[in-house]
Amino acid sequence: MTINPKSSVTAAQVFESEASVFRETKTHAPGPEGVLPITAEMLLTQPSGNLFGLSQNAGMGWEAAHLLDPEFLILSTHGGMRAQDGTPIALGFHTGHWEVGLLVAEAARELRNRHAVPFAGACTDPCDGRTQGTDGMLDSLPYRNDAAIVLRRLMRSLPTRKGVIGVATCDKGLPAMMMALASSGPLPSVLVPGGVTLLPESGEDAGKVQTIGARYAQNQITLEYAAEVGCRACATPGGGCQFLGTAATSQVVAEALGLSLPHAALAPSGQPIWLDAALRSSRAILRMAGLGIGTSNVLTDAAIRNAMVLHAAFGGSTNLLLHVPAIAHAAGLRRPSAADWASINRAVPRLVDALPNGPNNFATVQVFLAGGVPEVMLHLRRAGLLDCGVRTVSGETLDENLNWWEQSERRRVLKERLHALDDVDADDVILSPDRAGARGLSATVCFPVGNLAPDGCVIKSTSIDPSLIDENDVYRHIGPARVFITEAAAIDAIKRGAVSHGDVVVLICGGPAGAGMQEIYQVTSALKSLPFCKHVAVLTDARFSGVSTGACLGHISPEALAGGPIGRVCEGDMIEIVIDRGGLHGTVNLVGEGDEIYSAEEGSRRLASRAPREDLAPHPALPGDTRLWAALVQASGGVWGGCVYDADAIVEQLARGAIKMDQHPLQSQLITTEKVIL
Repeated sequence: MTINPKSSVTAAQVFESEASVFRETKTHAPGPEGVLPITAEMLLTQPSGNLFGLSQNAGMGWEAAHLLDPEFLILSTHGGMRAQDGTPIALGFHTGHWEVGLLVAEAARELRNRHAVPFAGACTDPCDGRTQGTDGMLDSLPYRNDAAIVLRRLMRSLPTRKGVIGVATCDKGLPAMMMALASSGPLPSVLVPGGVTLLPESGEDAGKVQTIGARYAQNQITLEYAAEVGCRACATPGGGCQFLGTAATSQVVAEALGLSLPHAALAPSGQPIWLDAALRSSRAILRMAGLGIGTSNVLTDAAIRNAMVLHAAFGGSTNLLLHVPAIAHAAGLRRPSAADWASINRAVPRLVDALPNGPNNFATVQVFLAGGVPEVMLHLRRAGLLDCGVRTVSGETLDENLNWWEQSERRRVLKERLHALDDVDADDVILSPDRAGARGLSATVCFPVGNLAPDGCVIKSTSIDPSLIDENDVYRHIGPARVFITEAAAIDAIKRGAVSHGDVVVLICGGPAGAGMQEIYQVTSALKSLPFCKHVAVLTDARFSGVSTGACLGHISPEALAGGPIGRVCEGDMIEIVIDRGGLHGTVNLVGEGDEIYSAEEGSRRLASRAPREDLAPHPALPGDTRLWAALVQASGGVWGGCVYDADAIVEQLARGAIKMDQHPLQSQLITTEKVIL
């Protein structure tokens, strides 16, 4: 490493301090006033940790007379540091966690006012938008499991807690928080969603603005335009993105699970209605504790199904196919399968018109003003698609929550506010099933299979350009494969104009073992800038952003590095994609080579006869942490199992491996020696 001899900071500035810094140093302090409210019995029976905890609480300034009030933990994904007036001292990773400290403070004040002792801790989270196209994306999905572990450890590290409030906003931090809260069992927990950022009065939303590089490369915008809209896209300093991506969908799912209060998801960050949710969530957890309602009373198989129903009705991000099973697993419930998702998506109509699904692309804050989750639930209740007998964190059943919402002043005033502010009719944002059908809102998620995806894949069928759908509501595409091993190679080809009308971009080695199942929004957004973008399809064993559009098939299983046939595709192979948007069926098959076209069955035979591509390899920068994550996930049910850590399954596989090693000690010694030599 070469050291630059020039620096604006001198050695003296590093070593020296103002004299007052060390001249005023002390070794003793008077300590807190008062006495611990302890009894002889406590001294004889309580663990020393409980007693010393009271000493620390007094040392941090809590009034001694109230040290035995019930203790509640508030965990958040807070990042950055704000001054009292909101100006930044240190930035966070993203706007989604920048303001959540305000929610923590609001919840804590209410707990204190109601004679409880609040504790606060944090495990901050990264931003998928910030890491798009960078090596940082290799840590994105694995972070979720790590954060859930840290959050659970923090929960258990306050053994005197009576309940936990979680505050989170975005793509990985919010699913991690739900996974952590799901493990609370008999103790109550409440999730406070971090809300959404507002739209700029003029400019572009946070999804579209992520394409300025690709559009500039295609000479569609000027440097000056890119600089202006890029500066303005995040119009307010807090909240998740304005589109129905993974962050917003996760907030919807939290409320649908019953973990959040009615009409808490998608609130405008920083506004009084947003802070109010934190205040009322503190009241809710106190009520749950008083009524003896635990998290296990809220998170049930029926609650998981309700969340899947709301996901379908909203047309949510496909990343929740990874997160909902993980939440179920953390709660000790059955993980939903791809067949479960497919069945629900066939039965549940899409009722929400939001970015990026359309047709009118309303922002998430407009969905909130139109009534958000409870408004959609009213339609679903009338259609008999929800289990309304489930318990929620309000202490009431879902049925009772919806009865309150239907008659509430909040509902009426916010709909009027939406019309006054944006001239938008709430019934055009959240539609009845009949109205949604008449306007062409179709179900969102389809699970194609075929000789390239024998274990399945997923496509957001609503993201396919409507002009490509035939009179039978079917999308058909046959085109030559353009194969890429890395996202960077695919982006380079797109920007150079090396991807043509009708091509099928096949991006492999992006699954768990290859790249931590990276999110490749950069690829889909770059394609969107091409004039013929709608005529290019994408296949990948990676995953997509919730704001991705186009004929994009992700989660292809098995992944290339796990021996999947997608890893045997060659440049120029003819690939056929058929998506029945009405029946939510689909296929993806190798059907030809060059000028030769053959059946899908013949394609299966050809693939079986081929060896895997010689260039298959993990991402060159894949961290060891992510390699370990991929191995543990594979042992725990893989992608369709939610990319979780199943401790029992992992231990069982390790035990089987240990037995095999014991049975073949010489082979074990050779393997160990080989590793040492390497």
